[in-house]
Amino acid sequence: MTRFPVSDHCDGTRFFNPGASSARGLRQVLKWRMEGNRARWPEHVENTPFPPPPAEVAPGSAAVTFIGHASFLLRIGGLAILTDPVFSERCSPVSWAGPRRVRPPGLALDALPRIDLILLSHNHYDHMDLPSLRRIHARYAPPIITTLGNTQTLAGLGPVRELDWWQSADHAGLQVTATPARHFARRGFSDLNRSLWAGFRLQGADGAIQFCGDSGAGPHWAAIGQQLGPPGLALIPIGAYEPRWMMAPVHMNPAEAVRAHLDLGAKRSIGMHFGTFQLTDEPMEAPVTGLAASAAERGLGDAFGVLGFGETAVIGL
Repeated sequence: MTRFPVSDHCDGTRFFNPGASSARGLRQVLKWRMEGNRARWPEHVENTPFPPPPAEVAPGSAAVTFIGHASFLLRIGGLAILTDPVFSERCSPVSWAGPRRVRPPGLALDALPRIDLILLSHNHYDHMDLPSLRRIHARYAPPIITTLGNTQTLAGLGPVRELDWWQSADHAGLQVTATPARHFARRGFSDLNRSLWAGFRLQGADGAIQFCGDSGAGPHWAAIGQQLGPPGLALIPIGAYEPRWMMAPVHMNPAEAVRAHLDLGAKRSIGMHFGTFQLTDEPMEAPVTGLAASAAERGLGDAFGVLGFGETAVIGL
């Protein structure tokens, strides 16, 4: 039975990446796990203390606080927005197993301001963390904007708006558009790609922010820049990329992230999706050092870098 609109990325029941593979199969996953090439990460890293984020931001600017992984607090246009909020100890369907945090959230959930909106890029446990969402809902009951197929998973967590790629929703004068990504979706054994993955373009009177979600490299970055214009700020994933034969379809390495920055035409970019949960084989510091090298090679200066965990940057858009 057809459930979703048939398109260049959906057959009516499952989603796919146009012209590319969604993810590796079980055989490849087992091969990867048996290779035993995973770098050793420290068990725990303390965060450097940073000042709290500002309560207000001047017109034409945004305050961006890196919480960890793909979680940011964004202050723009008088709104406080969370992206893919994960505050739990593990990103897993259970609390006693699965990837454990190496470092705590850079901003504690109890330290959050009143949240006006949550953006959820897709349903993986390191991006859609139901325990965190329940705690935020109990405090503020903010609406959620996410992708097709996620409403049932988010039942009881407030108003949920689903978007297909290139569809938009308005929230208090801020236009939120779901943008293409190359990834996949799964929370169990039988739901592979039965929901969509995306990034989000935020466009308001103060400027534009591109939250890229989780994605492999591809021509979609240039398409987003051409269709929606260059953002003042892009939040781009730079980690969870080794081994390349396994991860290239769904995660960018730092050099590919720099290419995405250039294709989007972003004025400034901040790296994410690194240094929080060990999901893949590269050393913990490799995404940051690799980004610095790739950005320097392209002569980007400080146009693309990272924030400390808990650090806030006020950026003119």
